Amino acid sequence: MRTISSMLKREPILKKLFIIIVFFISLPLGAKMMVFEDFTVGQEKDWEFISDQVMGGVSDGKLEFINMEGYSFARMTGYVSLENNGGFIQFRKEVNGTGHNDSKGLVVNVRGNNQKYFLHIRTTGTILPWQYYQAPFEVTQDWKKIKIAYDIFERSGIMLSKKVKPKKITSIAIVAFGYEQEVLIDVNNISFY
Repeated sequence: MRTISSMLKREPILKKLFIIIVFFISLPLGAKMMVFEDFTVGQEKDWEFISDQVMGGVSDGKLEFINMEGYSFARMTGYVSLENNGGFIQFRKEVNGTGHNDSKGLVVNVRGNNQKYFLHIRTTGTILPWQYYQAPFEVTQDWKKIKIAYDIFERSGIMLSKKVKPKKITSIAIVAFGYEQEVLIDVNNISFY
């Protein structure tokens, strides 16, 4: 008699399917996923790469869109420096539409260089360029889905509302921030849940 474990070892497609099923079973009942970005061809124009050079910093990097090993993903590489009051590189996309208005948080599928990164959310209330809500996450060398509830996001200052209101979200960014680091992060999918 074949066990699930032995079948998964022999059939890579079954392993991927099993992981997807387990992920969706782990979502709360009634939770719906809405894909924000799957990084398929043509999405590059919707993303903006930004570094602290806009305010005199010296951090640098680049954003590439790659299709490899059956995955389409964005790859941000570079270096974050704290010189000249800097300290970040990021890539950001505007949020359009209303399908996310009842969402509870975000799910990202990521891998990278075993560092800490951040999700930044801007809303209609983040008027100034240095205002945002942020939540940390860590990446490993293997693809990993990370689920982050809006309750985890912290505001960048007391002038902002204490909590993220989903219907007021205007952009989402993947950010290397706050400490000197070599940057390597791949992002395959960002979804609302």
